[in-house]
Amino acid sequence: MFNTFVQHSVLNTKSLFVSAAFIGLLCALVPLSRSSAQSALDAVASRRELLQGELVELERQIEAQRQVLDLKQRERVSLERDLAILDAQIARARLSIRARELAISKLESGIGEKTATLGTLAVKIAREKQSLAQLVRKTNAIDSFSLVEVVLSNKNVSEFFLDIDSFQSIKSALSDSFRLIEGAQTETEREKDSLEEKQAEELELKRLQELEKRRIEERQREQKRLFAATQGEEARYQTILKESQKTAAQIRAELFSLRGTAAIPFGRALELAERAGAKTGVRVAFILGIIAEESNLGENVGTGNWKTDMHPTRDRPIFEEITRELGLNPDMMPVSRKPWYGWGGAMGPAQFIPSTWVLYKDKIANLTGHSPPNPWDPEDAFMAAGLLLDENGASRGGYQNERLAALRYFAGWKNAGKASYAFYGDDVMELTAQYQRQIDVLKGG
Repeated sequence: MFNTFVQHSVLNTKSLFVSAAFIGLLCALVPLSRSSAQSALDAVASRRELLQGELVELERQIEAQRQVLDLKQRERVSLERDLAILDAQIARARLSIRARELAISKLESGIGEKTATLGTLAVKIAREKQSLAQLVRKTNAIDSFSLVEVVLSNKNVSEFFLDIDSFQSIKSALSDSFRLIEGAQTETEREKDSLEEKQAEELELKRLQELEKRRIEERQREQKRLFAATQGEEARYQTILKESQKTAAQIRAELFSLRGTAAIPFGRALELAERAGAKTGVRVAFILGIIAEESNLGENVGTGNWKTDMHPTRDRPIFEEITRELGLNPDMMPVSRKPWYGWGGAMGPAQFIPSTWVLYKDKIANLTGHSPPNPWDPEDAFMAAGLLLDENGASRGGYQNERLAALRYFAGWKNAGKASYAFYGDDVMELTAQYQRQIDVLKGG
């Protein structure tokens, strides 16, 4: 009698536990109610949508300023035209920086949303782990039942095994749910990491754009000083402008800065660009513009170390091979510093990473006669830039083809159309126009 009472108690306890586990499972699987956390997520989504609308409008205004610049640069040189160009450049730079700030805010909202989702998933995982642990502990109790205990219980055999089946079904469903939530957590963490990487990239590009804006503002101050000196009279402006133009001798002697190696006279840089242009069909002034822009960016980014800033598997082994062939000490050779996102390790004036340089190595050697070619040698670097720009479409000529080739040089074909990188293409084309004017003076045009 006492044994029968005990068995009744055990089975009733088991049944109660199965019911409790089932209720716990339902709680775990039912989505959280629209709590304050959900309201916060809704607010983030709304804010992000608003930022996207502002971003679209800013991009429209930036494109409008670009069209103004294009029209003004085709006009005859005049005081009004030059001031209008500078005003449009500054307006475009300010709009671009504002657009980047909005893009960063949008990414911050996305990161916040992913962080909140991860918090919710962590709570669910903890709850499901607890329920699963309880079920696992009870499994031993169920497994310990003997046939005699089943027979002595008040329940018939079919009811007993029905309870067992229900228990196992709940256990299996809970285990599946746990795996699903864990998978969602892993995917959300990956998305958050991706957003943080994009945010770091946007911050780096914003810093470079602010440097560009300061250069334009300095030019505007110089232009306004010239305006004050001429008292706004066009004739006097043209006279001062003509007197201030550099002579051919001054242009040739002027130093041309190079990344990763000593500056060379502009006359020498022109010779190298002409050789590269003759072999590749890329406009000489455009090659100079690319090399100059890479030098400017490299100067702003700073010098890195191949052991810490270069991709460990993609580029470091190739870098060691390049320097070994050239008889150079890899620890002494300058490379670009790793930015907040991605990897650095770009070499020389043309700023090729080792894994890209090795793809052009034989072509460069065939055209320059240098075997092996040296990425820090100006002649090899100019030829490398010309080859890559040719493949990027620059040899087709024309403003749009050259600008697109510059963007591909900077960001690759996949990212060339992104608004985030537009400043690079615009800057290169402005430098190209500057060098074309200097070339025209040298050629007597």
